[in-house]
Amino acid sequence: MSKIIENGVEREATCTEELFAMRDSLDVLGGKWKLMILRYLTNRTDQLIHFKKLQRGIDGISAKMLSKELKELEINLLITRTIQDTKPITVRYAVTDYGKSVLPVTETLVNWGIIHREKIKQSMGDLK
Repeated sequence: MSKIIENGVEREATCTEELFAMRDSLDVLGGKWKLMILRYLTNRTDQLIHFKKLQRGIDGISAKMLSKELKELEINLLITRTIQDTKPITVRYAVTDYGKSVLPVTETLVNWGIIHREKIKQSMGDLK
């Protein structure tokens, strides 16, 4: 069980509190694209990432969806949006320190996904 600090006292979270925390996390990070955007930005902290570069780098995401997801990630303090004083104006996106706290989640998902993909390939081979 997870721990909660309440009025300076640590206690175990109830099952309901854990489920609420899970729902809150999924509300912020859920969907097809948000974690992919965060992972893309986290892997490129040394680069200037603008909208078109993000769209080209994340296969299959539409401009409309990318714009929506970036706004939500910014509202939740996971990324920053910086307008560059250039002609034409460019907007740079970067993961925040708080956004980097999601890195262990994405690492776990990547590792699980690799294992799962291999397991499914093996099971498909077993069906032949």
